[in-house]
Amino acid sequence: MSGIFILSILLAYFLVLIAISYFTSKGAKNDAFFTGNRSSKWYLVSFGMIGASLSGITFISVPGMVFAEKFSYMQIVIGYLIGYAVIAFVLLPLYYRLNLTSIYAYLEQRYGKVTHKVGAGFFLLSRMLGSAVRLFLVADVLDYFVLSEYGFSFEFSVFLTLVLIYIYTYRGGIKTIVWTDTLQTTFMLLSLGVSVYLISDLVGVSVATDGLRDFGLVNWFVTDNPDSSHYWLKGVFGGFFITLAMTGLDQDMMQKNLTCKNEKEAQKNMIWFSGILFFVNFIFLVLGGLLLLYLEQNQPLNEVFISMEESKRYDRLFPLVALEGGLGKFIGITFLLGLIAAAYSSADSALTAMTTSTSVDIMEIQKWKNKEKAEKARKYIHIGMTVILFVVILLANAFKETNVINTLFKMAGYTYGPLLGLFFFGIFSKRVVSDKKAWLVCLIVPALLFLYKTYESDLFKNYETGHELLGINGVLCILGLLLLSTKNEVRPNIKNL
Repeated sequence: MSGIFILSILLAYFLVLIAISYFTSKGAKNDAFFTGNRSSKWYLVSFGMIGASLSGITFISVPGMVFAEKFSYMQIVIGYLIGYAVIAFVLLPLYYRLNLTSIYAYLEQRYGKVTHKVGAGFFLLSRMLGSAVRLFLVADVLDYFVLSEYGFSFEFSVFLTLVLIYIYTYRGGIKTIVWTDTLQTTFMLLSLGVSVYLISDLVGVSVATDGLRDFGLVNWFVTDNPDSSHYWLKGVFGGFFITLAMTGLDQDMMQKNLTCKNEKEAQKNMIWFSGILFFVNFIFLVLGGLLLLYLEQNQPLNEVFISMEESKRYDRLFPLVALEGGLGKFIGITFLLGLIAAAYSSADSALTAMTTSTSVDIMEIQKWKNKEKAEKARKYIHIGMTVILFVVILLANAFKETNVINTLFKMAGYTYGPLLGLFFFGIFSKRVVSDKKAWLVCLIVPALLFLYKTYESDLFKNYETGHELLGINGVLCILGLLLLSTKNEVRPNIKNL
C-alpha cells in the first residue's frame, strides 16, 4: 500500500472530523467547552468512551502482547470491571452532588487551595505523560510505515498529528468530542471486527481454534509463580487500581461522564461501558493470536517480525500484517481507520481535559468577571497544552521500551497514586489534614517507591512488583495522610459530602 494512498485516507478522515466540529461547536463558549452544557445522551457518552479508553495503545499494543504474555492481560481487564463499579456507585454520586466542572475542585473543599492545585498538577503530569505515550505509538507507526519513505522526520509525524487534533477541538471542546468519539469508536470497532473475520478466514477456522487455545484463549490466570509480576492477584488488583485512578480520578474520562444530564444517566453510561469494554479487550487479544498464526503461515513476513522481536518492538505486529502482509487494500484501510480513530479519540479528549484542568484548577478562569478575557485565556491554554504535548512525545520517543502499554501503566503507578490517596482518604475519613502538609505526602511516597523499585531486585531476588504498585502508592499516601491528621471535625463546607 503506497504512502500517498495512506495519507489520502488520513486527510479524508480529518475532513470528516472538521465537519463534525463545525456543526457541534456553533456558538460554543467556555461552558460548552468544559461541560457540553450537561446535555449529552448517556448512550453516546458510553459508546464514545470505549474508543477514548482503548486508544491507539490498545489497538496496537494489546495484540502484540499475546506474543510474550498470551491471554494473561485479561486478569487486568477483570480488575477493570471491579474498578468501574466503584466509580459508578462511589465517585460519580460525589461529583454530581458537588456539581463539579473539574473533579479536582473537590480537593479544595476537602483540604484547601494548595492540595487542590497539587492534585490538578498530578493529573496534568499523568495525562501529559499518558497522552504522549499514546500519540508516540501512532506517530511511530506512521513514521515507520509511511512518512519515512518520503523523507519526513518523526518530529514531523508528531507535529502533523497534533495540529490535526487541535484544529477540530479548539472551539467546541468536550461538546464536539462526545460526537467525534462516537464516530471514532464506530470505526475502531468495525476495524477490529473486520480484521478478526478476514484473518481468521485466511488462517482457517480449525487452525485458528487450536492455535488460540495454545495461546491461552480460556486460560487467563497465571497461578504458578506468586513472585512474578504477571501473577493473577497482581493483575486483578492492578487492573482495579488502574481503573480507579486512570478513569475515576482522571478529568479526561470523568469530564465525559459529567456531560450527562444527571447522576443516574452517568451511572448507566459507566455500567454499559464497562461491560462492552471487557468484551472488546478480549477480542483484541483474539486478534493478536490470529496475527501470530498468520505469521507462522507466511515465512517471509515471519522473518521480518523476528527482526522486530530482536528489537523488542511487538507493537508493530498488527501494522506489519495489515500494511505489508499481502492482504490487500481493504484490510490496510480497515487497520488505518481503526488506528487513527483509536488514537484521535483518546488524544482529543486528553487535550481538552488538560486545557480544562489548567483553566479551572490552576488559572481559575471561571471566576473571572470578564468572560471574553476568560475565553481568550482558555484558547491560549489550549495552544500551550498542544506545544507541551509535542515536546513530551519527543521525549517519549527517546525513552521508549518493549511494550508501550506497560510503559503507560508503570508511569501511572507513580503519578496517579497520590490522587487515589487524597480522594479516598477524603471520602472515607472525617479527620482533618493541614492543607500545608497534605501535598508533602503526595511527593514523598512516589519518590520512596521509585527508590524501592530501583533496588527491588537487590532487596528481593525473585519477587517483582507488577501493576499493583499503583494501589500500594495510594494506600501509603492514605497512611501518610492519616499520620498527619487530627481528630477535629472536617472543614464545615464538606460535612455533608
